[in-house]
Amino acid sequence: MADATKYVPIGGTNLSTDLKTLSSVLKTRKTVAFAYAFIIAFVAFTVFLAFSPSPNASSPWFTNIFSSTSSPDGSYKPQIPAIFSLLFPNTSSPSNSSDPLPNNTNTSRSANINATSSPHLNTTSETQTLKATSFLNRTQTSDVSSQDAVPFPTTNQTTNSHAPSLEAKSSPPLVAKETSGVVKNHTFNSAEVKAITTNQTTNATAPATPATNVSVSFPVQKVPHQNSNSNSSVKADSVKGVASNDNYTASLARKQINGKNHAKGNDESMESLMKCDFFDGKWVKDDSYPLYKPDSCSLVDEQFNCIRNGRPDKEYLTYKWKPKGCSLPRLNAHRMLELLRGKRLVFVGDSLNRNMWESLICILKSAVKDKKKVYEANGRVHFRGEASYSFIFKDYHFSVELFVSPFLVQEGEMTDKNGTKKETLRLDLVGQSSSQYKDADIIIFNTGHWWTHDKTSKGQDYYQEGSHVYSELNVLEAFRRALTTWSRWVDANINPSKTVVFFRGYSASHFSGGQWNSGGQCDSETDPIDNEKYLTEYPDKMIVLEKVLKNMKSRVTYQNVTRMTDFRKDGHPSIYRKQNLSPEERKSPLRYQDCSHWCLPGVPDIWNEILYAELLMREYRNQHEQKKT
Repeated sequence: MADATKYVPIGGTNLSTDLKTLSSVLKTRKTVAFAYAFIIAFVAFTVFLAFSPSPNASSPWFTNIFSSTSSPDGSYKPQIPAIFSLLFPNTSSPSNSSDPLPNNTNTSRSANINATSSPHLNTTSETQTLKATSFLNRTQTSDVSSQDAVPFPTTNQTTNSHAPSLEAKSSPPLVAKETSGVVKNHTFNSAEVKAITTNQTTNATAPATPATNVSVSFPVQKVPHQNSNSNSSVKADSVKGVASNDNYTASLARKQINGKNHAKGNDESMESLMKCDFFDGKWVKDDSYPLYKPDSCSLVDEQFNCIRNGRPDKEYLTYKWKPKGCSLPRLNAHRMLELLRGKRLVFVGDSLNRNMWESLICILKSAVKDKKKVYEANGRVHFRGEASYSFIFKDYHFSVELFVSPFLVQEGEMTDKNGTKKETLRLDLVGQSSSQYKDADIIIFNTGHWWTHDKTSKGQDYYQEGSHVYSELNVLEAFRRALTTWSRWVDANINPSKTVVFFRGYSASHFSGGQWNSGGQCDSETDPIDNEKYLTEYPDKMIVLEKVLKNMKSRVTYQNVTRMTDFRKDGHPSIYRKQNLSPEERKSPLRYQDCSHWCLPGVPDIWNEILYAELLMREYRNQHEQKKT
């Protein structure tokens, strides 16, 4: 009974009720204690994470946890998911990207990225962001001095490129000191880092300064040199400034400026050429000439191939023509091939035009990769007694042709009263091959040298018009009538909208002590004339030619080479006109010299250089006329 009373509750309550009351009190105290313990642990853990030491003084952990994120409506909210991503690393936050950026993506490729639509600019997960930042911290070297580091301009913006506040801040290009063996750019896996890659242009929806560097919420304030083994898609020397897009833009701007300057310089050069008298100048030494290697062109006739024929001096090869009012552009064979693409260029005249024709083919052929695709079409072709030649440049679909017509009018025969046939020159008819070349794109005419021969000079029973043969006619008058016939044919048959017509004037000869068939010589000449007072008098025939040209309806470009060639008494083949001399020539080799034609390479190359300048100017005029229309 006494034992029983020990456990009788005061107030008469029973034991069961007292035990339940005591249990509830104990449970409440344990809950409170656990709650306090949890809060204290949470705060301690959070403080530890927030202030944990980092090689980067800016403490990116703290920044990533407590930095705010811009929302599309312009408001800001804490990055709470970042905390949970730390506590629960296997949990991924929702992503706005349906096509996450792969870990091995090369983010420094050259591209134009639209910030308003590209899914790659949105962060796939906060875990990726923190991993990339941690990776950066591990790979940076802390022993780089601050003077080698270049400040990296940043803005208070996040990786959400949809934010209307994404605005580019322009900054002056800063050039970092270069260190050998240093890789200055990394390929990062985070979309945040993607915004600072070098060869990249970000087009934001907000108005921005064009092509400037945009740094989006990247905590690194300085970019030290990094000795890292991470993959880099940009060469080390490609980033000399901090603002990478500034560098890209500056490079692009320089190219545009250089392009404009080049175009402006080209315009000024063309304008200068169009105002220039190409034929008033002097010969100057230039060791970069000739335009092709001597004895390298198999097309050159033996009589023009002076080097092969044993000419010992080489100085005559190293001269170029310098007009007083401008500088002739050096003949660019590749450029001229393009100018002639799809065209037909024809030379019509005497053996001096053959000199120029062979020179041009050799110059152009030297620039063709496959020499087998430059070939003679049919060899020597005769059309009604007049010879013609044609070379094809297959890859460029054009031909360079020669029609032999020494007088530009017909040579013929007539039977006299006694039944004897004699040669005549029809002053009233152009060459019979004229119908073969009238539709060419470019025609270069010449005549002159054959008008100095005995028969033409004397003019007795030689010149014919209709059925009448003049018993005697002055050679200058005959020359004028022949050129008038030619000019009327050009006016009537040449389409000026299709065909460009040139007339190359008389090329000077330098026979001393006689003419070509009477012992004239020039073999001792090795230097050009350097004083104008020693030049010969301007030929009367060229005065006649110039008057005829002025009266033409068609536009004819006159290449007045008479004076420029008069300086070059050193440029003729002279005794080096052939290798194998005849028995008579061996007896007196000095008697048979060529002082009218030109060695190749040599003077005719410059005629073609002037032709090249003329074609460039024509192209320039056509382009400007098209712009106006």
